[in-house]
Amino acid sequence: MSEQQATLYRMVMPDHRCPFGLKAKDLLERHGYTVDDRHLTTRDEVDAFKAEHDVKTTPQIFIGEERIGGFDDISAKLGEATPSDSDVSYTPVIALFSVAAALALGVSWLVNGSFFSWQLIGWFISISMVLLGLQKLQDLDKFATMFLNYDLLAQKWLRYGYVYPFIETGAGLLMLMGILTKLAAPIMLVAAGIGAVSVIKAVYIEKRDIKCACLGDSRVPLGFVSLVENLMMIGMALWVLLVT
Repeated sequence: MSEQQATLYRMVMPDHRCPFGLKAKDLLERHGYTVDDRHLTTRDEVDAFKAEHDVKTTPQIFIGEERIGGFDDISAKLGEATPSDSDVSYTPVIALFSVAAALALGVSWLVNGSFFSWQLIGWFISISMVLLGLQKLQDLDKFATMFLNYDLLAQKWLRYGYVYPFIETGAGLLMLMGILTKLAAPIMLVAAGIGAVSVIKAVYIEKRDIKCACLGDSRVPLGFVSLVENLMMIGMALWVLLVT
């Protein structure tokens, strides 16, 4: 068998088609392998295959007579290992702020008939706040637990970690709509001020290497991103209180 040929054993049942089997097939084909795609169509076939090869999971990939393993193993062999929770990644941050910028441009076009206007930065910050708050609201308990690692107020009053996402999301919506901004701004200023001080203390003074709770994603490191989030909120709050 040529080294550019691979044999893939995966579950393909009436009620279940293994997603990792499909991903393994796609990965192999993208790397130039001809895939001998062998389906395990019943539970008995799956159990018999596992017993024969002394494995606990499927899919299983063979190249020649060598068993490579499952999807994670073939990914590592082909240099496309999937990131673990311990890996650092800024991808969620880039995606969120890119979408926020696109939405701000869209709002500007809808309201003013032009992509660029004096409100653009304010809309961008407001939309970013809403999107950041939404990320936290997806799993409040996870966010609140991560938040306890560094936020000074949350460490004194644990429930603040559950309240903060609502403050951020609500203030962002009010700023975006231009409603009750004089009420939202001071609340936002206090929350963001505490957040900025907390980040500076944890990262730049204590030199702690911890993950940021800002996107509810454990792979984003605490530091510049979280500080920018808080500084944007502070700037927006001051602009509303002092200029508008």
